[in-house]
Amino acid sequence: MSIHVEQSAARWYKREMSLVEGDYLRIFVRLGGSGSVQPGYSLGIMKDSPRKPAFEQVVEGIIFYLEEDNLWYLENKDLRIRFDEQQDDIWMEVV
Repeated sequence: MSIHVEQSAARWYKREMSLVEGDYLRIFVRLGGSGSVQPGYSLGIMKDSPRKPAFEQVVEGIIFYLEEDNLWYLENKDLRIRFDEQQDDIWMEVV
């Protein structure tokens, strides 16, 4: 399992959330939405400080991470976060 964040996605988060180098973004499981892995759940993202991070990736100076207690969502798969330029939006894919 791993997290892979494209540079263009990290730049989008920096712009949209007014982030600066060294900020942490937590990827978390939330109830509802249209997740592709666990029915009734989806992924969210928020600025937060890590407690027990399972995975981290630093891209464009931003530290993206997933806490240990949310690993169940990935089912031993990888998370890819990419930017769709045409839609000016982010896509989170579990592969």
